[in-house]
Amino acid sequence: MSYAEAIDHLYARGLELAPDTPALRRKFDLEHMRTLCRALGHPQDRFPSVLIAGTNGKGSTSATLASILTAAGHRTALYTSPHLSRVNERIRIDGTPISDDDFAGLYFLVDSTAERLVAEDALPHSPSFFETLTAIAFLYFAGVDGTHPPSEHNDSPRTAVEIAILEVGLGGRLDATNIVSPLISILTDISLDHQDYLGNTIAEITREKAGILRPHGTLITLPQHPEANQAIGEAAQELDLHAISATPYLPTAGKLLTQSQIHREPSVLLRAFRNSYAVPLAGQSLHVDSPLWGQHQQRNLALAIAAAEELRNPNSYRRESSNHDSYKITDQQIEAGIRDTRWPGRLELLPLPGSASILLDVAHNPAGAWTLRAALSQLPADQPRTLLFSCLRDKDLREMSQILLPLFDPSSPDRPHDHILFAPIASPRAASLDQLEAAARDLEIPSESLPTLEQALAHAQAITPADGLIVATGSVYLIGELRAILLSEASPR
Repeated sequence: MSYAEAIDHLYARGLELAPDTPALRRKFDLEHMRTLCRALGHPQDRFPSVLIAGTNGKGSTSATLASILTAAGHRTALYTSPHLSRVNERIRIDGTPISDDDFAGLYFLVDSTAERLVAEDALPHSPSFFETLTAIAFLYFAGVDGTHPPSEHNDSPRTAVEIAILEVGLGGRLDATNIVSPLISILTDISLDHQDYLGNTIAEITREKAGILRPHGTLITLPQHPEANQAIGEAAQELDLHAISATPYLPTAGKLLTQSQIHREPSVLLRAFRNSYAVPLAGQSLHVDSPLWGQHQQRNLALAIAAAEELRNPNSYRRESSNHDSYKITDQQIEAGIRDTRWPGRLELLPLPGSASILLDVAHNPAGAWTLRAALSQLPADQPRTLLFSCLRDKDLREMSQILLPLFDPSSPDRPHDHILFAPIASPRAASLDQLEAAARDLEIPSESLPTLEQALAHAQAITPADGLIVATGSVYLIGELRAILLSEASPR
């Protein structure tokens, strides 16, 4: 099976989260994932792992922690979702995505194994899109090449990774990643999202995400919403967890520039939002200098630092046994890993030749929209701005519109040079242009729709002054498509 065939076949499994196709939805059952991986030789047991769940920030935390471990010389896997441009981005070792050949070979192995299990009635149906990708990641991280699955009598021809950083896809308790036995579990900030699957309150959602915790295991988290705190505390007590707060690794004061210090040149804007500060670590001063923008990233950085500190602690992980094989990580390597982290599409500023720069942010739910709004408040109040927006229809479009659209309201006397543009995105879950326009009309805010994303980008460049800013947000799919367009235009021909 070729890579193109594997990708086409994989996407045919999708739509498990499609809002208008309940017949295609399925009840998630972790035993199905265990059955599949059992037939594949238990690849998830061939490498140590860290499991990270939450509503927002889990990708940034995962990317930062993986970068730290790679900087320390450990062969480190990273599994994240969703992707921006290519599926391969989700499965990485030392920052390099899985190759097309490896992906195709492992997809064929997973698919053929699943078909056999379904035929034998060991599985009720084929695995979902995410279950399939997770199985591919486990095999790749275990060192499998797609033709020699590991077993008791047949070792993998390649070496398994030293550690895998695994971002939970949805929830936690029933997520496909949750069949591993993690060294550490991390809970990032939790808010309302995916209520159809996880519950209607923060407490209910937190309990689902706390499903990644293990009896007598190690939890790293930060104080957050009171309902989340209570649910996490109850889980920690019930499971007798070794709970670690990352609070000591938060800066005592954020380093934010005043508006008089912020200029409109892209290079200065980049410095304005960069997190640069010192925190205490093991009696020393750790210099944090992260390319991940925004004050909210300080929480994700703190979680990654706390995890690195725990991973290098020879007495960590489990109370009943010390960590004799702790990971060797120096303070300097933590600093280097933070500095070298790559996690595009999160408050990412790209200069556009001959026009205003564009700020890309994957704010895909209300919590993300509030975070973006806080970042935009640091910009000059009189700077002309154009919003390029699109989102999925299973997100809270009404609340996201209420948070973001007033910041770009051209009918407001404070924003006479601003614009709001809507564009379609390539996803079966995408909100229609009619739905986007209706959200703006409900707020009595003028907007304009373009038939394609390419046309919307060109129009945004035409109507935004060179000293202004184009802000693209609302969906990972939007940012992924835009980055592909922009990088294609920037490539030499």
